[in-house]
Order: sequence, then C-alpha cells, then structure tokens
Amino acid sequence: MAMRALVIEDDPRTASLLKTSLSDAGYHVDCANCGKDGAQMAKMDGYGVIILDLVLPDGDGVEICRELREQDVVTPILMLTVRGSTHEKISGLDAGADDYLAKPFEIDELLARVRAVSRRIREKEITRVSYVDLTLDIITRKAFRAGREIPLTAREFRLLEFLVRNAEKVISKDTITDQIWADGSAQASNVIEVYISRLRSKIDKGFEKPLLHTVVGSGYVISEKQLDEMKA
Repeated sequence: MAMRALVIEDDPRTASLLKTSLSDAGYHVDCANCGKDGAQMAKMDGYGVIILDLVLPDGDGVEICRELREQDVVTPILMLTVRGSTHEKISGLDAGADDYLAKPFEIDELLARVRAVSRRIREKEITRVSYVDLTLDIITRKAFRAGREIPLTAREFRLLEFLVRNAEKVISKDTITDQIWADGSAQASNVIEVYISRLRSKIDKGFEKPLLHTVVGSGYVISEKQLDEMKA
C-alpha cells in the first residue's frame, strides 16, 4: 500500500509541484491550502508524512505543528519556508517538526528528506498503532477515536490491536482464536461474536463512518471501506 502524504501549502504552484513529485515517487497525496483544513485532515487520517508550509493564510505553521503534537499526532512533519534563519528553524523544531527545508528547494532533496524522516520514525520503537482516526497507545493500553478515549477491557484492547495491525484484511474467527484466545477460553461458539459486538458499540457508536465490519462467512475487518467494496 502506498504511503499517504499530506501537503499543507497555500501557493498553488508549489502545492501542484509537490503533489506531482510525491505522486511520481509512489505516494498517495492529499493537499490542503490553509492551516485549518490541513490540521483537521492531519488529525483524522493516517498519513505517513506531512509537508507543512510555515506561512499560511490563516495561521503560522509552527503553531499548527505544535497543535498537532499536543493532539498526539505523531506523523513526521517536514516544514517548508522562505525564511532560512536559525531562529525560525529552532522554532519549528521545538514545536515538534522533524525536519526543515528552505524555499526554493530541489525536489530530489525534498524527497530524500521525506524518506529520511519517515525512516527515522519507523526505526523508533512503535508505541502507537492507528487506522484513520482510531489510535491505540500500546504503552498505556488506551484507545482513542477522533481524540475521544474509548474504555476497553484488556481482552478487548488485544483484539482491537490485532485487527488494527491487520487493517483492511479480513481476519477469520480461527485466526482470532489462535492469536487472542490461545488459552482456549473462547471455545464457546459465540464468545468472539460477543467481543466483536462490544467493540463495534464502543468504537463506532456516535461516529458517521463505521470501521469494524463483519464479513459473513469469512470473519471480521477494520476498514473504512463499505462491505460491498471488500473482498473476503
């Protein structure tokens, strides 16, 4: 699956150049031309990298970066600016940016920096797993959807973590039994159905887009796609 990139840039020419170059490099690219829309998109979708302009028509890129970090968005952020002073770079990095690139820039250098910040994040110990607006903190064993905490039992968390780590893959009941109920405590035929029902109520209730689906005769899947779009 192609890595998703979010470009938050108000200059149409620069945004078009970035979208074309990143798309040619294999990224799936979304663009926002203002800070408000960009911040909202960054919080709601699972991007692999964010390219954020420092100067936007409705705000400062440093403040947007800081806001995203305060909202626990851990996506790598590469900041762009026409300002190249050390002070500006320090401000961006202190706000949580992973790298800084001054305009004008060479596309090859930008792509190299995008690869570098993405690689550094992958090399760090992974403490969170996410899909769309659903995030699991592996250390604290807490789950969040769109920033709202979802109370889960230990077994519910393990099941949800397994499904999220295998997002968009249909997982059979036998596989879930082997991975989550290796102790044999799920021998009763409806135990998994009960847990799936509880999870569905907790993570989907009150949200417009359901994420946990039952694929009849095949198993269960975490996906933002509709059932008729899935393959068992």
